[in-house]
Amino acid sequence: MNLSKGFLFVLVGIFAYLSLLLVLPFFQYVLGAILVAYVLYPAQERLERRVSPRIASLALVVVAVAGFVVPLFVIVAVVASDARRLIENADPESLRTAELEQAIETQTGVSVDLTTTLADSAQGVGGAVLEQSTQWVSALTHTVVGLGVAIFLLYYLLKDGSELFAWIRELTPLPDEAQDDFYRELDAVMWAVLAGHVLIAIIQGSIAGLGLFATGIPNAAFWTVVMIILSLIPLVGSFLVWGPAVLFLFATDEPFLAVALFAYSTVVVGLSDDYLRPILVDRYADLNPAVIILGVLGGVYAFGVMGLFYGPVVLGALIATLNVMRDHYNQLTEPGLQ
Repeated sequence: MNLSKGFLFVLVGIFAYLSLLLVLPFFQYVLGAILVAYVLYPAQERLERRVSPRIASLALVVVAVAGFVVPLFVIVAVVASDARRLIENADPESLRTAELEQAIETQTGVSVDLTTTLADSAQGVGGAVLEQSTQWVSALTHTVVGLGVAIFLLYYLLKDGSELFAWIRELTPLPDEAQDDFYRELDAVMWAVLAGHVLIAIIQGSIAGLGLFATGIPNAAFWTVVMIILSLIPLVGSFLVWGPAVLFLFATDEPFLAVALFAYSTVVVGLSDDYLRPILVDRYADLNPAVIILGVLGGVYAFGVMGLFYGPVVLGALIATLNVMRDHYNQLTEPGLQ
């Protein structure tokens, strides 16, 4: 009997390892699908009271694509447009290379040909771009396939989520009461991260972006996205963008706009954090800022981009597990559960 159990564990380990190899190429997309499914699942349960699970899941997938994928492509298009505009504005004639060559020769006594040097550099960059084009096509193909995997996975997570959760509970060798407490605490941590961490970052970055638009900062849409990402990191936030923007306005002889942007960002953006965080975070769970900081920074290294969300969740899940073990330790060590 022990031999059979050992053989079964070996088989489980082998197939688990092989399954991990299948998942790893699309790991970021799988994590993204799980995160979106978690957010949309309450809506799935409500819709299933009126329509079939398939129709509900399909409708929510359409909503997710329209609310995430389409804005993502719009942002990419805006960034690409900004980059193209910067390249177009870099006109060689506007660089006044002849004057620069003369100034260099006067100061150093060395004759240089900046036009030829710039042309050779551009040629080298063009060659490098051409060499990298195959990798870009491969990365684009992987992205398209990954998004397809995420969409299909999202559909089935929504449609069969209740059966999957029941199966996980059945496999977990813990008493029902301990499982209930664990999933309750984990759910609180998830919503605390999403509502008190991600949602606040989106709101803060968007509010700060309005200030950039109002004061005429170039490429304000791009910098708004950057501020949203930076706002995910506590103690850093959007200041890394609007602070230099204030200096930029001073440098371009716009002192009134600079002062206005500084006052708006300091008061309005700062107050939004003071008012929103107690409402959203305290409603779900009290996560220490150290957990958020370590989770975000360490999560990026461990999980990539999705680590911005999953890093704090992993640390919060550890705290939840320790709390459950503390509360149910005597029950878990009963002879019948060993």
